[in-house]
Amino acid sequence: MKQRAFQQVDVFTDTAFLGNPLAVVLDGEGLSDAQMQAFAAWTQLSETTFVLPPTPEGAAGGADYRVRIFTPGAELPFAGHPTLGTAHAWLNAGGQPRQNGQLVQECGVGLVTLKPTDARWAFAAPPLKRQDLSANELAPVLVALGLDASEVIAAQHLNNGPHWLGLLVSDVDTVLALEPDHAVLKKLGTKVGVAARRQAPDGGLIRRANREARAFAASNTRIANDPTDLEVRAFAAPVGVAEDPVTGSLNASLAQWLMADGHMPPSYSARQGTMLGRAGQVFLSQDEQGQVWVGGDVVGCIAGVVNL
Repeated sequence: MKQRAFQQVDVFTDTAFLGNPLAVVLDGEGLSDAQMQAFAAWTQLSETTFVLPPTPEGAAGGADYRVRIFTPGAELPFAGHPTLGTAHAWLNAGGQPRQNGQLVQECGVGLVTLKPTDARWAFAAPPLKRQDLSANELAPVLVALGLDASEVIAAQHLNNGPHWLGLLVSDVDTVLALEPDHAVLKKLGTKVGVAARRQAPDGGLIRRANREARAFAASNTRIANDPTDLEVRAFAAPVGVAEDPVTGSLNASLAQWLMADGHMPPSYSARQGTMLGRAGQVFLSQDEQGQVWVGGDVVGCIAGVVNL
């Protein structure tokens, strides 16, 4: 065991303790897979990351660092809030990007580019593989969620590293009222993301965003005038997380799907974590080349060392 630089940050919020916390071990060299997994299980956070030098292949592709991402129960090839949170911690610890104006992270899915947008960093959503669900696949998941098929507008298998079953449902109240049977979802081996579009009184999307509204959301589960456009919940019992506060990989794949199929515009914001007392906000946008970018605020909470 040795002392290793450590940070804990809060991701997808500009107010500490209202987002998704992430543990970042800034020196992961020499740790075994088992040691990394054991520490991630001990933190009991949805994800813990370990920063390493890039591989020769990653360095040749421009990677600034390599990251390994662990939930309490498994390693992930990619995840969004660990991508933004690790970048923040690495920069805060004095990391110097090889190229001004961007970061390149190496992880299980390959190289992921990050860039600053609107005073916050955003990552390029990895390529998405998606396909329709059969009625037989969907039926047991709906039972576990307590949903009726008539409440589902669209459903897709979504895979951008992590695999999610994505559901777009009819209204925000339906999303907030869900009380899933997590044991059944774990038995099914299914991670589920459920979303609903939030409508303004005139039928359009709500476009406002402010710190007070996000903080207000943390203590109110039914919000009449939320500033975001999409309400999201993520249930991930198969990897040891009953409900994730704010999930970058899920929001990335949801955006790629919902924008492509015309359910959401090429720029919107999503709320996640309402039922957990969080005020997480994710900013999604698609550029002229069709690349979807996923952005969010990050704040530091703890800095020091860990004996590991």
